[in-house]
Amino acid sequence: MTSSHEQDYQNSWQERQDYAESMQPIIGKLYRKSGIEIAVYGRPLVSASTIDVIKAHKTVAQFEENKLRLRESFPFLEAISKMDLASARIDIGKLAYAYIYKNVAAGRSIEQYLTDELTEINETSHNEKPRDVVLYGFGRIGRLLARLLIEQGGPHANLNLRAIVVRGGRKGDLEKRASLLRRDSIHGPFNGSITVDEELKVIKANGAYIQVIYANSPDEVDYTAYGIENALVVDNTGIWKDEDGLGLHLKSKGTSKVLLTAPAKGAIKNVVYGVNNKDILNEDKIVSAASCTTNAITPTLKALNDKFGIENGHVETVHSYTNDQNLIDNYHSAERRGRAAALNMVITSTGAAKAVSKALPELEGKLTGNAIRVPTPNVSMAILNINLKNETTVEELNEYLRETALYSDLRDQIDYTASTEIVSTDLVGSRYAGVVDSQATIVDGKRVVLYVWYDNEFGYSCQVVRVMRDMAEVTHPSLPR
Repeated sequence: MTSSHEQDYQNSWQERQDYAESMQPIIGKLYRKSGIEIAVYGRPLVSASTIDVIKAHKTVAQFEENKLRLRESFPFLEAISKMDLASARIDIGKLAYAYIYKNVAAGRSIEQYLTDELTEINETSHNEKPRDVVLYGFGRIGRLLARLLIEQGGPHANLNLRAIVVRGGRKGDLEKRASLLRRDSIHGPFNGSITVDEELKVIKANGAYIQVIYANSPDEVDYTAYGIENALVVDNTGIWKDEDGLGLHLKSKGTSKVLLTAPAKGAIKNVVYGVNNKDILNEDKIVSAASCTTNAITPTLKALNDKFGIENGHVETVHSYTNDQNLIDNYHSAERRGRAAALNMVITSTGAAKAVSKALPELEGKLTGNAIRVPTPNVSMAILNINLKNETTVEELNEYLRETALYSDLRDQIDYTASTEIVSTDLVGSRYAGVVDSQATIVDGKRVVLYVWYDNEFGYSCQVVRVMRDMAEVTHPSLPR
């Protein structure tokens, strides 16, 4: 015989499934028809499975005193679906929790409350032309950017992936490129359908029509021949890092701006989204999205500096191996990197600590850095050993970083975990620049040690897309503020 507790649990679970399944078509329609991305405490729900919707609601208890039940958030989603809104990212979790548990409604109905909270996108123009995007290079970052751009495609997409440019063109090349997009040993299978048109040299993926162009130099492509105009070219090759090299892209017809997915040399702006993206001006033709490590550490360092002040410190990165290293022992121009990547920890250099000052000038000359490459294929960690100007405690510091991750302008860059069991593979697919591991935080007066996880592939790619939106001047608000 089933016990009452068991029956109660089963009924509760069934209710959650029912609500999650009712939410999915609404979430999908909002995104396709209005360009509205729904989230719960930062966890995106577009294309999420039933279980993912339930799990997103479960995470609320990690940040707040009370649970947020799906039956509590559903009326907010339903009300939003009936409103005429412009494109935005709306966190129904935060809106619902504040209304139900923080008494912010002041006697207003859910509809009145949402009208007030979402005024910004009630008054925004609904007509935006998407920017054509070209991915120059189709390696690890290029393919993840393609996945993100395809995922965010549709009638209200603000970035339209039109083409990828690669070298080669040998027999079978197109299918191999498509296969690498379709299957990924780390990030799993592509969520959707991919086919190729060998005659037209096109990859078709979930409605995206992606022209594959073969070229050996950035300045030899006529993009207008493919109907591409005013394109933002994202250079993922890492071959060209200065204005002369990257400027070659601008000599091709149909291009207007270039974004480098690596640290740039010279006077090119190195941008860490959330920290100094406001420095991007319309007249900037070439911009760098800096490195994955610089993106991982700079938001947290900014948060520390804003609250406590930073005297100096050292950053040690424990970084997964990359294609730059050798699979087995062989010649390499760099010291130590010639040894087998999957068998060794390899001490190497990193410019990330110095690069922080390009996005956060107040830390100029205050940080040193080094790196250890380790035998894991993805997800890295930065250990921030920092001397502050003001004393703090573990409790105060963790509480501040938790609030920063939830409610500050850095909420899309900094995530926070209180798990005592989390390990690197748990962070594969994280969309944040870095994830603060609060259970590892050490504080001794003014000296603190913070451990920040980061998916050096996917998390970084999400940061790149955010910079792309700014460069294309198609940014959408994230609400509630």
